[in-house]
Amino acid sequence: MRRDLSRRIFATSQKRGKTGARGQVLESASTTAVSADNPDILLRLWRNKDTRSVILQILTIALLFAFLAYIFNNAVLNLAALGKTFSFDFLSQPASYDINQRLIEYTSQDTHFRAMMVGLLNTAMVAFFGVITATILGFLFGIIRLSSNWVASRLVYGLIEMIRNVPVLLHILLIHGIIVHVLPGARNALDIGDSVFLSNRGLTIPDPIAGDGFSYTVIAFFVAIGAIIYFKRWAKKVREATGKIYPVFMISLGILIGLPLFVFLVTGAPLSWEMPKLGRFNLKGGLTMIPEFLALWLALSIYTSAFIAEIVRAGILAVSKGQWEASQAVGIRRNRILQLVVIPQAMRVIIPPLTSQYLNLTKNSSLAIAIGYMDVVATIGGISMMQTGKEMESMILVMGIYLSISLSISSVMNWYNKRIKLVER
Repeated sequence: MRRDLSRRIFATSQKRGKTGARGQVLESASTTAVSADNPDILLRLWRNKDTRSVILQILTIALLFAFLAYIFNNAVLNLAALGKTFSFDFLSQPASYDINQRLIEYTSQDTHFRAMMVGLLNTAMVAFFGVITATILGFLFGIIRLSSNWVASRLVYGLIEMIRNVPVLLHILLIHGIIVHVLPGARNALDIGDSVFLSNRGLTIPDPIAGDGFSYTVIAFFVAIGAIIYFKRWAKKVREATGKIYPVFMISLGILIGLPLFVFLVTGAPLSWEMPKLGRFNLKGGLTMIPEFLALWLALSIYTSAFIAEIVRAGILAVSKGQWEASQAVGIRRNRILQLVVIPQAMRVIIPPLTSQYLNLTKNSSLAIAIGYMDVVATIGGISMMQTGKEMESMILVMGIYLSISLSISSVMNWYNKRIKLVER
């Protein structure tokens, strides 16, 4: 009897053990299932594709800034070991050097900051005039390259290949050498109407002097620009609604010239000219563009125009031939086809690489130091740096200036590119 009772107790304990183990297994499985349904918040964020992308970008930027901070701290420690400090206090010290061309008042007693601003304006002036000239020449060369006139097309092709396969520095040195050594001296300067003189000392033109009330003419000019923008939009709506085409270009040109001219005459023509005069040994009066500026402007414009010409040619060829044939079928002249049909479509192809050429022209202006043109590199990145011994600070300023100019040009061109892109309906 005792043996039977022991067997029953043992069987019951085994059943309870199995039931307990099975319960533990079921509990563990349910816990695992709950954990799988509700994972840790970080793991859940990492498994999400979009969130993981943001996390990786944040980590990358953090690592980049940490690396830059390490480099900067290492540079500061090295400067301290050499007995130097990292600061921009030198900008308030007297520059003690002259600048051969300046758009604002400047003397050698002004600060290095003032000298930097003079150099910045000189750089901006070369870039501004260079972009305009290079664009005009580039579009002209690009269109002539596609001309049916074999002689004109081949001549321009040879010119483009010759220009763009020679380093831009050689163009600068060549043109500067021609101006300085080939052109006559100031006493025998080439003149146009006794008002414009060209010599080895540069190009001298009449210097405009604004009088009281000239600001109204300036305001009228900007009002004219606003009126032209409004008129072009209105003419486009009328053309799309009724098919009537207005001579937008001629009317816009009339507004741009007519309105400021009318205000200028009504206010009593408040503008006088200081005419250059040929003295005994030199030219007196007027506004002189020094040889260094002329050489840099012309060299950068001609060099960049060769690349723009190929961009324009590629953009025009990208337009379907059917566009030409359809336009000719309705009786539109070739020049109007190019102006109204082909160029507007080609601009969508032209603008992105054209932006790169504008940036290249601006950055290539730093070669001005080779001929002594006082741009931002020659001032704050050259003489000021050597006088103060602030190499790192000067280079940071120069890099920041070029970065700001490049980003500004890119922003404007990207905005224009978005304006002319195809709009899906």
